[in-house]
Amino acid sequence: MKLWLLRHARVVLEPGLCYGASDVAADEALTAEGAQAMAPLLPTGLPVRVSDLGRAQQMHRALRAHRPDLGEAFTDPRIREMDFGSWELQRWDAVPRAAFDVWMADFASHRFGGAENVDMLIGRVADALDATRAQVGAEGEALWITHAGVIRSAEFLARHGRRGLASVQEWPKDAPETGGWTVLSF
Repeated sequence: MKLWLLRHARVVLEPGLCYGASDVAADEALTAEGAQAMAPLLPTGLPVRVSDLGRAQQMHRALRAHRPDLGEAFTDPRIREMDFGSWELQRWDAVPRAAFDVWMADFASHRFGGAENVDMLIGRVADALDATRAQVGAEGEALWITHAGVIRSAEFLARHGRRGLASVQEWPKDAPETGGWTVLSF
């Protein structure tokens, strides 16, 4: 299966805030730019799954303006960004170093901010991948409009299959910039 992954545009928050699962809007002009750049690359009639967060929904609407053949998307909460709990909408530089140290010591299992951990994120992304594969088949293609953590989870799954993260070193370091995309094969 070939999976196109499109990340939402930059959000309209001050830089440096943790906004994971918070439902914050994306910049409209940057959303339009990202959609316009992606539109000519996608195959005709591609099935679409989109995160339930508004910034991903914005990107889908902007992309459909250029590509109505993509149709309505299936809104899938499994491809929403990781929930950072009590750290949501807090400045990253205000998070105590000790909180980061605890997370890095147990990156896969520690619930940073108390809500969700990386293995939980990978698990729900794996479930969404299984559903997408069932929809399009092993040789099919699909598009997800989603977030950096989900894209990193999909990259991890493409490399390692459906298993837990052994260490922070296995976690993909890069994700597309906001408004950017990547393509993975499964």
